Amino acid sequence: MKFYKAIYTVPILFLVLLGCSSSKNTVEASIEKTTIDKKVDSLLALMTLEEKIGQLNQYNGFWDITGPTPKEGQAAKKYEDLKKGYVGSMLNVKGVKEVKALQKIAVEQTRLHIPLIFGFDVIHGYKTISPIPLAEAASWDLGAIKKSAEIAAEEAASVGINWTFAPMVDISRDARWGRVMEGAGEDPYLGSRIAEARIHGFQGTDLASNKTILACAKHFAGYAFAESGRDYNTVAVSDETLYNVILPPFKASVDVGVRTFMNSFNELNGIPATGNALLQRKILKKDWKFDGFVVSDWGSINEMIAHGYAKDSEHAAEIALNAGSDMDMESYAYIDHLSSLVKQGKVKEDDINDAARRILKTKFELGLFDNPYKYCDEAYEKATVGKKEFQDGVLDVAKKSIVLLKNNNNLLPLKKSGQKIALIGALANDKTSPLGSWRIGADDNTAISVLEGMNKYQGNQLTFAKGTDVTIGRTLFMWETKINQTDKSGFSEAIELAKKSDVVIMVLGEHGLQTGEGRSRTELGLPGLQQELLEEVYKVNKNIVLVLNNGRPLAIPWADENIPAILEAWQLGTQSGNAIAQVLYGDYNPSGKLPMTFPRNVGQVPIYYNYKNTGRPSMNEPDSVFWSHYIDQKNTPLYAFGYGLSYSKFEYSDLKLSSTSFSENSKIEVSIKLKNNSSIAGKEVVQLYIRDLIGSLTRPVKELKGFEMVELQPNESKTITFIIDKKTIEYYTANAKWEAEPGDFKVFVGGSSDKTLEGSFQYTNAN
Repeated sequence: MKFYKAIYTVPILFLVLLGCSSSKNTVEASIEKTTIDKKVDSLLALMTLEEKIGQLNQYNGFWDITGPTPKEGQAAKKYEDLKKGYVGSMLNVKGVKEVKALQKIAVEQTRLHIPLIFGFDVIHGYKTISPIPLAEAASWDLGAIKKSAEIAAEEAASVGINWTFAPMVDISRDARWGRVMEGAGEDPYLGSRIAEARIHGFQGTDLASNKTILACAKHFAGYAFAESGRDYNTVAVSDETLYNVILPPFKASVDVGVRTFMNSFNELNGIPATGNALLQRKILKKDWKFDGFVVSDWGSINEMIAHGYAKDSEHAAEIALNAGSDMDMESYAYIDHLSSLVKQGKVKEDDINDAARRILKTKFELGLFDNPYKYCDEAYEKATVGKKEFQDGVLDVAKKSIVLLKNNNNLLPLKKSGQKIALIGALANDKTSPLGSWRIGADDNTAISVLEGMNKYQGNQLTFAKGTDVTIGRTLFMWETKINQTDKSGFSEAIELAKKSDVVIMVLGEHGLQTGEGRSRTELGLPGLQQELLEEVYKVNKNIVLVLNNGRPLAIPWADENIPAILEAWQLGTQSGNAIAQVLYGDYNPSGKLPMTFPRNVGQVPIYYNYKNTGRPSMNEPDSVFWSHYIDQKNTPLYAFGYGLSYSKFEYSDLKLSSTSFSENSKIEVSIKLKNNSSIAGKEVVQLYIRDLIGSLTRPVKELKGFEMVELQPNESKTITFIIDKKTIEYYTANAKWEAEPGDFKVFVGGSSDKTLEGSFQYTNAN
């Protein structure tokens, strides 16, 4: 395996043969970093300008390796570029056989034998699918989220993939936007902690391991703030929103060592993100000292032409490279134009060197120069994909992701014997929808359905009726949603079944392919005839448990008012049906909390807990209309951020502060007593919020600053303590920097953002 090393000079050959330890202390890590930097510099010295540009070029899979070699058209050009060493990475190539064949061309037929990085959208699993990321965020369980990413990384690595385009760390306040399913919700603090967990899970402690892959923080930046919730739409936000809401999860990603970033499709305040030097050169690379590389989103370099920011592909390449976008995903702009742009003096070769250096450094970190085929073991692939350990892991996080929204009269958990149970809804017997969106490595029809999960409990009489369809037609790259709007032929069977049953379980919501990229909605209710079906069944049997399958917050005011029990079960992946059944029957006590606010109707959107108070939050005069409100709806959400019930009953009391003030070099402790006032053991996510009453910029009514998962046995009590220090209260102020401003604060602790105990404290500059 040394043919690809022979072309290096003696210094780099020596350095390559040094090897790297998988367990390093600080000194060893520093030595290794210096070693890799020297390897990269030595390799760059051997490269032509065109070969450096080639490292900046990423192609989509273009060739069935088992078929004939492409002879004409775009595929032939890509093939020739690959043989010349003009390709740095490929995406959407999967399976050891295919990866190995393409890697073999790169390391055996090119002049410098530089290996490829293989990228893939491993968003919430490869073949074994975890819950969609928004659902995982509802677990508030950082260990489970990290484990989910570890499973995804190990399985993806076994099929030859070494780079995922995840996690998406966009803060999302608008449920109309389809990609809310791909992120961690609306809160910068929770989003930052989850970003850290996912990056640790994907990358591990050793990128050279064959069980880890590169993570990619995306989309940099502001993508989720698209106007009207319409994907790819214009984004215009203030610096205050950019720095205090949008950027924190990206900064957290850099701090924990994420190796790649992806820029976004949107324009940000008039400049497309792909060509935004403020974001990429100043904030990311200069201020944050990010030393990985930035990849464009699919075709986003050339999309600057449609934005009206670049006149043609050459101009787009010039803008993107100068702005700090290192790798071109499928625009062909860099490979076609950068060499000419250097000769014209419009692009500096030093900037191309910097981009190539970043990419080559990552390849060394992955260990690809030591063994370019390290991810190409067919026996390991066969033994790894779908193994039982993975199934157990995704079942665990799926159960933790379920949120109990309502449980009047303790309808849940279900009795395990002696009941007639009706299971209604097409989604209850669907084995594809639970996989959710962005699971392109998985096979259709591989999820455990709710019907299958419930059938494992044999003590009750369970009967299924579809009621109404939610069908999907699929083409190669697009998913077309066809929601039944007229056919009620299944209603009568469902209604008759409900009449004869003790309890009705209705599984309703969105198909898994109704959320994701390009799937924005203008309505947030139950699609198609499902709402009508729910109301008709309710007329004959009011003992209904509504199980929601969805990829975004839904507006379900009628159900909230009428249905006694509601479970938010999202799209939970491969083990979906087993997870839902175990919660329904009480073998798992739900502990999830909402990571996004649920609106009463779409007219409230965007709606989020950490809003600004405004100058007219309310009026004392009872008949006044001159305050910030709607005349036809409440301001409050249907279900608040952080909300979630349990089969246990938790009681908060005795909020105490160790002091009513602190300064720069001190801190205060905030404690509460939590008691499980029930006979059922359970877990509760205790949440800490703070309000800065007066600031140089107006501040939100409250902000999440900490949380802790607490498990209590029946009638057990515990004291939970949080620390507040200077860092806790810092924000991006009117001085254009992160700092803690002196003043008065409120502190809140509770089980959701809208149900808390309250105290107060003061921060001073005095030492």
